[in-house]
Amino acid sequence: MTTSPGRRTRRRARVAVLAAASLAASGLTIGVSAPPAAAACGDLPTYHAEAVQSGGTWTARNGSRTVYSGGDMRAAVQAAIDSLTAGRTAKEWVVVRGSGSISAGSRISLRDHTGIDVCGTIDVTGSGSGDQAPIYARGVRDIEVRHLNVTGSPLYGIFMRNVENVVLGDIQLRLSGGLGVRIDNHGDRSVRSRDISIDQVYVSGTSSHGVETYGVDGLAINRVTARNTGGSGLLLNDTINATVTRVDADGAGTGTGYAALRFANRNGRVGDSYPINIRVGSVKARGGGRGVFCVSESGGAVIDEVDIANTGNNAILLENCYNMTIAGRSGTVDGGGEVRIAARTEFPPSRDITLQNLTVRNTAIRWSPCTGSDIVLRNVTRENSALYWC
Repeated sequence: MTTSPGRRTRRRARVAVLAAASLAASGLTIGVSAPPAAAACGDLPTYHAEAVQSGGTWTARNGSRTVYSGGDMRAAVQAAIDSLTAGRTAKEWVVVRGSGSISAGSRISLRDHTGIDVCGTIDVTGSGSGDQAPIYARGVRDIEVRHLNVTGSPLYGIFMRNVENVVLGDIQLRLSGGLGVRIDNHGDRSVRSRDISIDQVYVSGTSSHGVETYGVDGLAINRVTARNTGGSGLLLNDTINATVTRVDADGAGTGTGYAALRFANRNGRVGDSYPINIRVGSVKARGGGRGVFCVSESGGAVIDEVDIANTGNNAILLENCYNMTIAGRSGTVDGGGEVRIAARTEFPPSRDITLQNLTVRNTAIRWSPCTGSDIVLRNVTRENSALYWC
């Protein structure tokens, strides 16, 4: 069976909304009408297999065929996925109806051209090692996770490696450990993961980051909401051509050097330069470690708006960061650690940095050490805020 016209219409609407958000972050507008209200989980015009819970029994079916019956949620969902058409070139869908538990040492693996809609909660129990995750994908393309709720302590809520054309819809991760979403290219670093679209991720209680990418080309994120994550709310490593509409973090990286939003490991570097290719609409940070952190030869970014208060470490730290603007439109920093331009000796010093349109209260602004070039501070209002400038 092929993907229905109704499904394609919703996909186009989602892509249009993400494109509009991306353009808005760059200061442009586009005439896109509001999409219809989001459909409920499982409300697909066409699906090809399902895994359904009834009491203590899970049953996986593909049409009239029963491909699994038993008490194991993971086995039922995997059987439904594996029952889809072999060698398919169009996306086929699996619906999961019910809640259950899986081991932290196991995974549900997506194949090429697969969509999954999880209408229930996956609770991850026990322990494991490596790259296990309730939703896992490696070396595949054209995959979609429409709805997902995960609790417990997974190693990763979602783990994807060397993937292409990925859509994540409404992802809810209320965890007690692990990392929320990681998408990277560490199976073959010569090839980036490409074309990743994320509508919204709510993530709490991780022992590591909320959402992390590494080695991605082409990323569109509507919203990341992070609450009490052990590391950053959103961490972009070696990622290019990214747009993020909103990061909202409370308690991200408390007691650490991580941040509500962190760029690291040559994030935004295209070839040997840093053209503006990372655009962020707004960052809100409350408490936690840092607010915004750009480090280890990263840059090529504009953040339009910041709202940062009471961070335990630097409110903003730009360290060996290149071609970075905060805030393109407006911003406030209230209390917490300093706003600082810094440098490590192992990398070239920061350059082409603009801090503007800011109100800074109850914390200092510092440029130290006095290295770097084209560092601009303009239209900044200070209230009980010392300035240490080179």
